[in-house]
Amino acid sequence: MIFSAFIRKPLTLVVLSLVCVVVLVISAGYGTDPENTTFHDVEEVLFYRAMIDNLPDQSNSLFSGSGKCNGCHGYDPNEYGSLTVGGWDVNVTDHWRSTMMANSAKDPFWKAKVSHEVAINPEHQLELEDKCLSCHAPLGKFAALHDGVDHYTMAMLAADTLAQDGVSCAACHQQSPNGLGDFFSGELSFVEDTLYGQYGGSKDEDPIFGAPMFSFVGFEPIYGEHITKSELCAGCHTLITNTADLEGELTGGTFVEQATYHEWLNSVYADELGPNHQECQGCHAPSINEEVVISANYAFLQPRSPYGLHYFVGANTFMLEMLRDYGDTLGVTATSAQFDSTITRTLDMLQNQSLTVELEELGLTQDTAMYKVTLHNLAGHKFPSGYPARRAFIEFKVSDLDGNTIFASGLMDDAYELTGQNPTYEPHYQVIRSEDEVQIYEQVMGDVNDNVTTVLERADHHIKDNRLAPLGFSTAHFAYDTVLIAGAALTDPDFNRQNDVEGSGTDEVYFHVPLDGFYGEVIVSAQVYYQSVPPKWNEEMFSVSTPEIEFFEEMYWEVGADPVWISGQLLETTTVGLNEILPADMVIFPNPSSDGIVKFQSTKQIDVVSVYSLGGDLIRNHQLNTANGQITLPSTAGTYLIVIQSGQERIVRRVMRL
Repeated sequence: MIFSAFIRKPLTLVVLSLVCVVVLVISAGYGTDPENTTFHDVEEVLFYRAMIDNLPDQSNSLFSGSGKCNGCHGYDPNEYGSLTVGGWDVNVTDHWRSTMMANSAKDPFWKAKVSHEVAINPEHQLELEDKCLSCHAPLGKFAALHDGVDHYTMAMLAADTLAQDGVSCAACHQQSPNGLGDFFSGELSFVEDTLYGQYGGSKDEDPIFGAPMFSFVGFEPIYGEHITKSELCAGCHTLITNTADLEGELTGGTFVEQATYHEWLNSVYADELGPNHQECQGCHAPSINEEVVISANYAFLQPRSPYGLHYFVGANTFMLEMLRDYGDTLGVTATSAQFDSTITRTLDMLQNQSLTVELEELGLTQDTAMYKVTLHNLAGHKFPSGYPARRAFIEFKVSDLDGNTIFASGLMDDAYELTGQNPTYEPHYQVIRSEDEVQIYEQVMGDVNDNVTTVLERADHHIKDNRLAPLGFSTAHFAYDTVLIAGAALTDPDFNRQNDVEGSGTDEVYFHVPLDGFYGEVIVSAQVYYQSVPPKWNEEMFSVSTPEIEFFEEMYWEVGADPVWISGQLLETTTVGLNEILPADMVIFPNPSSDGIVKFQSTKQIDVVSVYSLGGDLIRNHQLNTANGQITLPSTAGTYLIVIQSGQERIVRRVMRL
């Protein structure tokens, strides 16, 4: 840890004397006891909280709450600060407060999971809670550590308003640059009296006007290059846990619970000299080039550019909806409208920046239609990434023109689960031939006995990890041992490979659809969906009873774990089946043909037979001018379209060379 000599931070000079008194009442140290608060004190607290827009305005020995930042960097009623030239309000507080980061310490799923882990291994409670709170409530945990407290607990969080500020301003802007990118799993290092930002690093820039921040809040704002680097995110977004056996004894082994930072390292986006270079902030806190005055209250300030939007969107619309719908119960500080804005941005990231889908018709055999679905990962890390509950899956459907389903893989039932999936886990597929086979991109954790588990402390190894790799991902990269591919995807020649070259960031899945005698036009659909908290993941947790689990479970089924559509493609009115109905006076045989020769018999003259690829490219014309004749298909095995011209009649059929 890096701590400067402690400097007590003075209160804002314009604060009313009443507020000064209330600050003493509600200062949320880890020792605050709400049971000792009188009714009169509560009234004062509510009045004070209303004044500062429901954001904590107090300080502890190391940090200040977002309410202190909000006065200058939140909404400016004078419409001068945090506005673009066009009048767009881009204040950081209102963008941040409805994100998962702002609500990391109020997330009911996280609280339920912590209680689940503790219920399984109660003798590890102090260590488990302390580790989880390092990233979910850093303003409480690291101030407590600074003050000599050995373990910060969930009980301390419940009484600590500042800790409930989640990953707020200070959690990022007070991180020390020393050692960033070398420490993970919540091992964070903070400076005490300095706030780092992206401005002031060049002599061509206007100098930072830091006097008000130091006078009112007690922090000196200075330039920190690391604020715009992915290493800033590494401390929490790679998490390695200790492994315990089923008796709760530590094995000495470890497990990579998530490694989003290392996934990014193992991609083209981490190459600072490469054309695809992109830091984490480039997507999750995107910059705009418009000039923005970054603080209210000081009309002489010059605008800054570029300006980072504090969107912090990921992929978790499900939890954002729960936080919005149960905001009063969960104590959030954002409005429903602010959550709606963050949900909209999250959907945009999922649907426009995550992956693309290509659907291609490959051909036919006597009883099977074949298709290829290619997924391209657009993210700077694996998709899905982060917490191991998350999964994406392919819904593949073939329907006739009346809407009747001929084949379907990856359909979801009314309980938000995938029909036909294996009760333990679904393996990775290169080829899917049955409706009971579903392509699910996910992590599956195994315990010391190689059984599937969702208890994080019991996780010993990955049974499966076929999540889509980012562009440039390599098994030869130095960080590969942290971001392993596991299971059947390892031997899939089309997983993260194209033309036998590794690093494509793609997966090709082949669907061999049994036709069972069907012939006619069909609509083929390949869609990719995402679930952040699928019911199957929760089964093990919901079998345990704690107040936190029961509280979350009730909300979970009320909100509903609907999957989010990511991307997809349709092929419309394509004809399948080889038992085709020809005019009564015409016969085409053999089909399929082993030697490529296809013969025609008709009572009418056949003028021309044209051979096309399935993509519609003309290969050759055969001038027959006879009722009985033959053609030779190209030497390459496959399915071809032939167009038969007989007078004014034009017949299109498929033929196959074996």
